[in-house]
Amino acid sequence: MTGMVNLLTHRSPRPVTLAIMDGVGFREEALGNAVANAFTPNLDWLLANCPFRLLRAHGTAVGLPSDHDMGNSEVGHNALGGGRFYPQGARLVNEAVQSGAIFNGNAWQQLVKYCFDHDGAMHFLGLLSDGDVHSHIKHLEAMLSHLAFQDKLQRARVHILLDGRDVGETSALEYVERLETLLESLRTEAGVDFRIASGGGRMKITMDRYEANWDMVELGWKTHVAADGRRFPSAEAAITTYRREEPGIIDQDLPPFIIADGAGNPVGPVRDGDAVVYFNFRGDRAIEISRAFEEEDFSRFPRVPHPKVMYAGMMEYDTELHIPKLFLVDPPHIDHTVGEYLSTHNLREMAISETQKYGHVTYFWNGNRSGKIDEKLEDYIEVPSDMPPFEERPWMKAAEITDKTVEAILSKRYDLIRLNYPNGDMVGHTGVYQAARIAVETVDLCLGRLMAATRKAGGILIVTADHGNAEEMFEIDSKTGKPKVYPNGKIRAKTAHTTNPVWFIVFDPTGEGCIEFNPEIANPGLTNVAPTLMQLLGIDPPEIYDPPLLLFRQGC
Repeated sequence: MTGMVNLLTHRSPRPVTLAIMDGVGFREEALGNAVANAFTPNLDWLLANCPFRLLRAHGTAVGLPSDHDMGNSEVGHNALGGGRFYPQGARLVNEAVQSGAIFNGNAWQQLVKYCFDHDGAMHFLGLLSDGDVHSHIKHLEAMLSHLAFQDKLQRARVHILLDGRDVGETSALEYVERLETLLESLRTEAGVDFRIASGGGRMKITMDRYEANWDMVELGWKTHVAADGRRFPSAEAAITTYRREEPGIIDQDLPPFIIADGAGNPVGPVRDGDAVVYFNFRGDRAIEISRAFEEEDFSRFPRVPHPKVMYAGMMEYDTELHIPKLFLVDPPHIDHTVGEYLSTHNLREMAISETQKYGHVTYFWNGNRSGKIDEKLEDYIEVPSDMPPFEERPWMKAAEITDKTVEAILSKRYDLIRLNYPNGDMVGHTGVYQAARIAVETVDLCLGRLMAATRKAGGILIVTADHGNAEEMFEIDSKTGKPKVYPNGKIRAKTAHTTNPVWFIVFDPTGEGCIEFNPEIANPGLTNVAPTLMQLLGIDPPEIYDPPLLLFRQGC
């Protein structure tokens, strides 16, 4: 470290470009690793010639309950933009359930009272899994049990969104069986009428985000509220039928279904006087359905029927627009984001991605707040995403994102440019290994263009990620070290995120040899990125932030 000092006023080349390779993590094993096995000459060159470190992007490092919890894009971008640790949704809801605060809170008591006053049912809508990214089945179980035994409400209905994305690709029946067992015990022991009413795959209905496909939300409304659709005697019957009719389909893509009684009548349409709880805690895929339930002048699709209900979310999903108005658990209060500090220093910023991750480099980056921090200093660019399945278009809109970013770099108009390439994550979630390799290769090709523009402009390029995904595309048997397989011999795809670290690479073509990583920063994580960006921009990071990562050679 001889001759190394904190940069701050010594050199701050512009622009600083932060490229987030969403879902591209580091894993040594090559088996099922679409990152290591992809053709990535640019990434390989960066790792061979530039300073880099591995960052923690999962578990307690990003505010999740335990280090067994995989990282995700919400908490990853919160950490990248927030500069320090915040307890996140999963952890906050866990604590509220364990302490009983969720049930003693005003929102829960209002919902229960509304149902009693109007002789209504309580409806629970959300993602049925233990992925702990958008929801956790144990939260639903706790609410159902409390409603039956403590509140003694007689009727409840559950509308299940099938995962296969944050958990095993065909694991839906495990969660359905677990839920049905609980419901049967509640019916027997508490004498209540609690049942599953509807469902469907999370990528087919209800859980759209960033207004990419309102048709998904409309189909969800028809399914959960109107009970309009194909009917089955049980959720298990629906899932097994769809799998038989379309071999190879995975849970996230299963069509919607309605549960009907012996006479063929739907068991759980939402009616006047009912209450609805959306039990996902993560915001991006909760805002649109919340708007459909709450907005008086809603115009995205006809709400037929449009029952008068009391609606609540698990959390407040947008803390600036206050969506929804009623929520069960207070969200993380993320303030003093790096964007706020840069605005106070009159630094210009640009944020860009395609629709699928646009909100990640804006909404999540800014601490779960919609809109810009400073209209005069910030430009946000959304490249509209394609509608075809991502495995059929693994290149997605990476080229268009790169076109606009290269133009921005060369314009020298901005101090900080942040961009997100969704490919590694969105294609990784499909479970299609070959497509994931192409996705990673696409991002690598784009990195080469960013490197060339950075070199020409005399700037700095930072390459990192928010969590892993594409580097672990197979379900691996921990005992044998070999991929798990289905009875037909097909490898079981891993569609979920991972607990692997991510790279943080510094490409500084005008100051080769000037930058080193501070060895005193042990076990760095994504929260160290924001203060490091401030280092590169010549600003003292605030004391409330985690420490920056870099040291700089005198005379550079």
